Amino acid sequence: MIVKRRAGEVKDPVHGYIYFNEAERKLIDSLPLQRLRRVRQLAGSELTYPGACHTRFLHSLGVMHLSGLMAERLVELGYVDEDCAVKLRLAGLLHDVGHGPFSHVYEEVLRERRGLSHEDLTVKIIEGSVLRDLLRDEGFDEREVARLCVGGVEGAGKRFLNQVVVGRLSPDTMDYILRDSYFTGVGFGQVDVHRLIDSLDVIDDQLAVDCPGGLYVLEAFIIARLELFNAVYFHRTVRAANVMLSRAMSYADEYLGLTEVDDVGRFLSMDDARVEEMVLSLKEGGEAGVARELMSMYKARKLLKSTFEVVLHGDVGSIAPQLKKASVRRRLEEEVAEEAGVDPHYVIVDAPSVLSMPVHPKDGAELLVFRRGPSGREALKVTEVSPLLSSLSRFTDVVRVYTLSEHRSAVAEACGKVFSEGGLLESSSPRA
Repeated sequence: MIVKRRAGEVKDPVHGYIYFNEAERKLIDSLPLQRLRRVRQLAGSELTYPGACHTRFLHSLGVMHLSGLMAERLVELGYVDEDCAVKLRLAGLLHDVGHGPFSHVYEEVLRERRGLSHEDLTVKIIEGSVLRDLLRDEGFDEREVARLCVGGVEGAGKRFLNQVVVGRLSPDTMDYILRDSYFTGVGFGQVDVHRLIDSLDVIDDQLAVDCPGGLYVLEAFIIARLELFNAVYFHRTVRAANVMLSRAMSYADEYLGLTEVDDVGRFLSMDDARVEEMVLSLKEGGEAGVARELMSMYKARKLLKSTFEVVLHGDVGSIAPQLKKASVRRRLEEEVAEEAGVDPHYVIVDAPSVLSMPVHPKDGAELLVFRRGPSGREALKVTEVSPLLSSLSRFTDVVRVYTLSEHRSAVAEACGKVFSEGGLLESSSPRA
């Protein structure tokens, strides 16, 4: 085991006992990590799945644990030494310290208003907070650890390290599939990640899965992710809560500076409850009043209603990419609101920012498997060897329009007209 001198353990409902050494204990007890106890992993999902109240803190411990298992596999294969393996565990532990209140919901606002991601803030916090001093005291370079956290390792022969924490086969993905499935209770995520890790090797400086030995568990892993997206992450009521949180924070940002992240200490003071309190304290009218109303409705579980839904089918390049732009969604909201005769503040177009299927992603990269033959190991795309995953390589994304319950009929009718005129119903299935 990488953890040779144990300083303690945590009993985790997903992985069992998670052990940590003294350096890891100091990081776990620091403010940036303890803050993650107050940041829910799935934001407003608990309004639909009451058990989904788990936190980024639990997830971070799980990613550290699985990063250690994957690091042990890489040590066994001779690709890294034990010093690197220790750093990979630290990277797994710290990879989410840059998440803001309500996790990815805050990140939507951060990207829109500042052009930043939680990875940007992770680097900032590791290099500019108490984490820097703690890492230095234990003999680590905070910049090296930060690069590992966000997949920023460069240089031939080392790029596979970027996949250990943040790639599609990463401990991050493995843990959230297991953990989100467990806490929501949906049951889709019962994947043998230990077998998956033991099937990994490095081919062409990328992680790849042994075929056929590991193919079945890779298929189960990808299908579990798809099922979680359909049943949890893209669930219409889950998204109703999350778009309300997102829009409330976006409207409140002008008054509260929620995305002003230059001051690391101020950012670390914000968690879910603190931001709820800040938004509910707004007194001004206009968008501040709308932000306060949306947050009040959220806390009372008086959610906006999905009144129009478009299911987009296709492969890369055919997913109406214009809908990913906040400016385009805002224009559509105004057009729909004008057509329906309602306040545009209460018409929200929701388009997912992450593809539901990672088999055929936007950047052209694809999950790899390898097969042993007379001439050595051959790298193949997973869709070349798995008829099941090949049939799923066309993804499905959902675009929805949310509004107040009293405006559902008017907004649905307006959406049909506006979306048709904009050509957004081509290659799609509209559902009211």
